[in-house]
Amino acid sequence: MSKLDLKVNLCGVKLENPITTASGTFSARESGAYYDINELGAVITKGVASVPWDGNPTPRIAETYGGMINAVGLQNPGIDYFIKEEIPYLKNFNTKIIVNVAGRTIEEYCSVAEKLNDTDIDMMEINISCPNVKEGGIGFGTSTDMAAKVTKGVRAVSKKPIIIKLTPNVTDITEIAKAVESEGADCVSLINTLLGMKIDVNRKRPVVCNKMGGFSGPAIKPVAVRMVYQVRKAVNIPIIGLGGIMTGEDVVEFIMAGADAVSVGTAALINPTAPVDILKELKIYMEKHGFKTIREIREAFCE
Repeated sequence: MSKLDLKVNLCGVKLENPITTASGTFSARESGAYYDINELGAVITKGVASVPWDGNPTPRIAETYGGMINAVGLQNPGIDYFIKEEIPYLKNFNTKIIVNVAGRTIEEYCSVAEKLNDTDIDMMEINISCPNVKEGGIGFGTSTDMAAKVTKGVRAVSKKPIIIKLTPNVTDITEIAKAVESEGADCVSLINTLLGMKIDVNRKRPVVCNKMGGFSGPAIKPVAVRMVYQVRKAVNIPIIGLGGIMTGEDVVEFIMAGADAVSVGTAALINPTAPVDILKELKIYMEKHGFKTIREIREAFCE
């Protein structure tokens, strides 16, 4: 295989390749038992909040056609534990560290960001799909105004580049993207899960305790590719694309749509080595088609 240059630049942070893990499906200790984490461009951690969250009652995960529904509820041990126990472990690997930040108020997001400022992480991914408890539980990311406010708040306190993770459960995702860019977002990642539901017709009740949950997996990929394409035309900041990536060619599709990097999520729950397998497939595709860089893939796309 000839020399390939897979490096990408996200807001001044240089990744060796465009493959990252999607928040919620990666654990350094567990995932690292199946593949070498050093092979990844970056790892994106599970959501971390200002205090420990218990998550939702079980059952909270269900398999469905073309993917899965989860209503885990961002269960996490809180930022203090994360800084003490998880960051030192992640620093054992030669890959970039992106911490997913969760919160139920702008103040909570800012509190986590401030605590991460003086740690050895590289970037923060702000999950604005969280429910805003001060506004009756509506997700921050479903309102242009609220998305802008949380971005502005975190940008004011963060010393690290911030990625705003966009929800697809909106009328026009480009308006949200433009709003967070205008308030200082360094990058956006999309899409988060679609809102879905599954009913057990024999038990005559919802499969997950929360009734509804986040729908992810290969069935949502066309929606994700479309939204990445639309957002690429609306903003100038980098994009991390995600949603149903299962193969190296899926990565190529997202790059052609306008993504600078990608995240692999549900695929890793089906096949623990999926992130590195997909990286290998991407290299094979590039070799087959004569691409030497990621930029060449994007520039080859004919609209």
